Amino acid sequence: MGVLNVTPDSFSDGGRYERLEEAVARGAELAAQGAHVIDVGGESTRPGAEPVPVDEEQRRVLGVIEALTAQGIDVSVDTIHAATAEAAVAAGARYINDVSGGTHDPAMLGVAAAAARERGVRFIAGHWRGVPDPAHGRSDYADVVAEVREELAQRARAALAAGIDRSRLVLDPGLGFDKTGAQCWELLARLDELTGLGYPVLIGASRKRMIADALDGLPAASRATAPGASGHPRDLATSVTSALAAGAGAWGVRVHDVAGTVQALAIGRAFQSARVHDGGGEDGAPPEAPAPDRITLTGLEVFAHHGVFDFEREQGQRFLVDAELAVELRAAAAGDQLSRTVHYGELAEAIVAAVRRDPVDLIETVAERVAQLALGFAGVRRATITVHKPDAPIPAAFGDVSVTVVREAPDPRPAGRTEPPRRGDRRES
Repeated sequence: MGVLNVTPDSFSDGGRYERLEEAVARGAELAAQGAHVIDVGGESTRPGAEPVPVDEEQRRVLGVIEALTAQGIDVSVDTIHAATAEAAVAAGARYINDVSGGTHDPAMLGVAAAAARERGVRFIAGHWRGVPDPAHGRSDYADVVAEVREELAQRARAALAAGIDRSRLVLDPGLGFDKTGAQCWELLARLDELTGLGYPVLIGASRKRMIADALDGLPAASRATAPGASGHPRDLATSVTSALAAGAGAWGVRVHDVAGTVQALAIGRAFQSARVHDGGGEDGAPPEAPAPDRITLTGLEVFAHHGVFDFEREQGQRFLVDAELAVELRAAAAGDQLSRTVHYGELAEAIVAAVRRDPVDLIETVAERVAQLALGFAGVRRATITVHKPDAPIPAAFGDVSVTVVREAPDPRPAGRTEPPRRGDRRES
């Protein structure tokens, strides 16, 4: 993902691409260098940045998005405002990249759900606790990975409950957003715990303070003479970081220097491919077996208004839901940690909310909705959902009628493992 800031005050390239022609030319250049998506942002989220009125943000980004999509380039809009996201999708954007994960603007998840349903747009939900605080007053994590993982899982559940299809959701741990450099590196070192949520994960370390922190202590001459392809002193280290993140399972990397990153990813692919052995994983080990452990919740009663008949929609009736979740529980048991398992109280509340919303004709649809919701909980690999309709309008005597669906979490496809798509090819990377 190539970064295109059309702002006067972004932390590393503010003001370079304010004019429409310059911005479009830069976006096309990034795509030609190998970026699969161009992330267009019209408001800086750096510490101390001034908020931008929504109409001004849209003035900056919409023309750029229209021009780039007209060239067949996939575009993401980097915004925390639902109105801008909606306008950008209408202009052709294929991704909504919200660093707040939908927490800044209450309307964002609804806009993203409609865009996903009607246009196949993907929603990238970032982790943050607000605009970054340079004093790290909100960086008080006991275990940054466990806490970010759980908060991302909560955002995923909220997205699913709002109607965003699981396949349209990407998560971002928000490197640099109220996290110290050490905490950012810990998130990358334990990236498998984030990808274990079952969603693609986007990593954005480009030119951030964590990179500068890691280079502290090197000879000044070394840091001054190691720029990447675009001439920024943190680009070479960013490319290395991006390649390592891709090798660890990141779905995508968001960078300013696309050319240098593409080269680093190519080297990473060559290195990884040399480690692959027939019949096993990348280290020769057999593929991981499905989790044998499970959490079961049965007989959850919900009053809702689903059904094909008008009187069912008007009067409503009882539905009973059984949920069986396949999830690895050893880590939770070993550490006696609620964050490593599924909180069945939260699960029950989420299922009730999902069943009550948006009346539909079929309990098959309700079961699918609940299954996708359940897969949004951290660590859930498979969900078996049964929806019972004990008061169904059937003339004959009967004991019960129900529908059961079994759904598994898809494996997020890592970045840097496939050849870049041709222009117009919608494969993600």
